[in-house]
Order: sequence, then C-alpha cells, then structure tokens
Amino acid sequence: MEFRRRAFYRVTGSLLVSVAAGLSAESAEPVVEFKMPPAAVVAPEEPEAPVMETPVELTERENPAEAYTPQPVTTWLDAQIELARRGFSSGAIDGVGGAQSASALKAFQEREGLTPTGTLDKPTRAKLQLTAPPLAETTLTVDDVARLQPLSDTWLGKSMQTALDYETVLELVAERAHASPALIKRLNPLIDWEQALLAGAVVTVPAVGRLELKGEATRLHVRLAEHVLQVRDAEDRVIAHFPVSIAKKVEKRPLGELRVIVAISKPNYTFDPEVFPESEEARELGRKLILPPGPNNPVGVAWIGLDRPGYGIHGTPKPEQVGRTESHGCFRLANWDAQTLLKLTWVGLPVVVDP
Repeated sequence: MEFRRRAFYRVTGSLLVSVAAGLSAESAEPVVEFKMPPAAVVAPEEPEAPVMETPVELTERENPAEAYTPQPVTTWLDAQIELARRGFSSGAIDGVGGAQSASALKAFQEREGLTPTGTLDKPTRAKLQLTAPPLAETTLTVDDVARLQPLSDTWLGKSMQTALDYETVLELVAERAHASPALIKRLNPLIDWEQALLAGAVVTVPAVGRLELKGEATRLHVRLAEHVLQVRDAEDRVIAHFPVSIAKKVEKRPLGELRVIVAISKPNYTFDPEVFPESEEARELGRKLILPPGPNNPVGVAWIGLDRPGYGIHGTPKPEQVGRTESHGCFRLANWDAQTLLKLTWVGLPVVVDP
C-alpha cells in the first residue's frame, strides 16, 4: 500500500509547544496554546500495519508466543485481553463482561463480518482466538520503584512536583497492563499491596503486549450515545475501538465534523484560576500554574487538539473510570488508549461526532 505522505506537527512535552492545558470558559477543558515550528515535518513512509509496544516487559508463563497454539477464548478475561491486542479496547481489563466489553466485541464482530451480538457465541470464538497466553509475569525494576512519588492534593503542590507520576506500584502495574487495580489484586493474592514492593518483585498481569493494528486511519468516529470512539479506514472498516467519556452537559458536546490540529505526547497542563472562581485555592493564587507531565496529569499522557477552541481528545489519571463518568467537554480515553490513538493520528484527520 502506498502510504500518503502528510505534513504534521507532533511534539513531546513542551519542546515546540507551550501546552496549556488550561480550561476554557466554553468547555472547561484544556486549551492548547502552541507555536508552529518554522516548517512542517513530513512524515516518513510508514508500514501498513503499525506495531505499538506496551511499555512493560512481560515474561510469558507458558511457551513463547511463537510456539503457542491459538485457541478460542473461553472467558471474558481472555476475550478482553485478545481484543486489546487487536486494538479493540474494553477500557480497564477486569474480567467482567460488562457494557464496554460487549461494545468492543461488537466492533470486532463487525470488522470480521459476524453478527454483532456482543456475546461470545460460537462463530465469534472461532474468530477470536488467543494468539499468546493470556497472563504473563512482569518484574519491577529499580527505575520503576524510583519513579513513584506522592501526588499533591492542591494545584500549587502539583505544579511544584518534578512529574505527576505514579503514586504506587499497583497503579503503575495496572496501567501498564491495561488493567483495573482490582484485577491485579485478584491475580496476585499473595502480594500485600499495603507494603512497599521492591525491585525484583514479580507480578502476574494480563499479557496484552504488542498491538497489531491493520490499516490507515482516515477518520475518527465518536458516537456519543454509545460512549465510543473508533478509528476507521478509507473503506469504513474499524481499525481501533475505544470507550470514551463525553461531556456531562449536552450543550458542551460538539456535533458534526471537527479536525485534528495538533497531537502531543506527555503534555503539561496550565491551571487557570479564572476558570475556577468557585475554588478558594484559585482565588488565593490569582495566577496560572504549569503542571508537569505524567500519567497523573489532568489530561493524562496525550493531548490531541481539535479545531474547536478548548476541545480535544486526551488521557486521564483515572483510566478505570473512562466511559463511566462524564467530562466538562473533551473526550477522555484511558491513558494506554490515548497513546495508541496518538500514533494513528495526523494533523487534518477528520473527527466525526454523532449523537
């Protein structure tokens, strides 16, 4: 496939961008203020099936994947893991067949030409086969333990931190494995999570591993009523599927066609006290604050700005709540889904929002 070359601007942190993730009066969500570089960066040719790595080293508990004999999924935990490997996210993997899991499965069934029942029926299990063992072990490193730090409960305190990083090993492990903390606890009943874990500790996790995504994104499609965001190709096939949080107030929900104007990894966040007149801390501060990047940044680990001021698609410090809680206006994804989407996004990419 001949990949279209595109000019786009993508930066990390505040290298070329002053990420202001301050809140606009219209949406009360982050506003991105940025300076364009002197010339567009031309994206090099990319392969047809981009491969995305999960930033965690896994040791499979059974045979290596290349020697693994594919087998049908038998539980919702199996299904959530295998769907995640293929880009169909059910949010935080928890082993429970809820609405988000059914939605991800329906998207997979649609792409495979199956009846979208949202159930693990016989035709679906024939198509959705485990490509590797569902569980793996990950070993904590010195760097993993060293990066942990408490999260301040004030805006000023957050702005003074070196990073808004993970607070606990449980949070770190769960997010890296695309899982809920409750599932990690169930998979590791002998670990006392109230005690500090040291480097070398071994934790069992869902083995999502590599994401194999086929196709080239030509548009993003948000369906508000279903709380989903999908990446589709030129043939309208689903490339990736994510649960998403939408605005609580109907008037804050943008409808129609928008476009991506910027894609930023590891953004910082600008707290604007003028947007929070009800906040005692904001009234006392009387000035803006820049909060550092990190998974506990208010917009998570990625910001995809849209051409409506103050609106974007971003991560969140509480990924297990995505699709279950509502935002001030923007579209929230789990951090791992925001990272995946960021790699598929290009400036000018259409974003269609339907009721």
